[in-house]
Amino acid sequence: MAAKEAPTESQLESQVQEDLIRLEAYRNQLNALLQQHQILSASRQDHVRARESLEGVDGAPAGTELLLPLGGETFVRGSVDLGAPVLIGIGSGIVVEMERPKVIELLVERTKRIDQAIREMEGQINTLDERIQTISRRVDAIARASGSAADVGGN
Repeated sequence: MAAKEAPTESQLESQVQEDLIRLEAYRNQLNALLQQHQILSASRQDHVRARESLEGVDGAPAGTELLLPLGGETFVRGSVDLGAPVLIGIGSGIVVEMERPKVIELLVERTKRIDQAIREMEGQINTLDERIQTISRRVDAIARASGSAADVGGN
């Protein structure tokens, strides 16, 4: 059985270049996933806050005055008709009227789907991070090996 030959300097350079390109691509993918993760986390918080707000309103005595947020840190005082339906967005700018219990159920279901998407995304993030660490260690090992080989050859 023939001994395996050590890679030439040209082969090592080629391997390092390929690894650096792959490393950059993985880092870009990781950054994109982290941004998506932040968006999903913010959406989850919005859904949980909406559900908790509806449940809080439902538990308030009739005629209780509330501050209703309009955006831009602007509020209006008002009260909620507990028997009135709730408006909820269903996507593509479409809003529908639904009964409160159905809206709460929908918000809970959306939160579960967001949680599942977050878990899947975290798995992808961990996989990419492991690949980045593996390639980084390999590139570092090649750099150390070539540096020590240069030291030996230069002496």
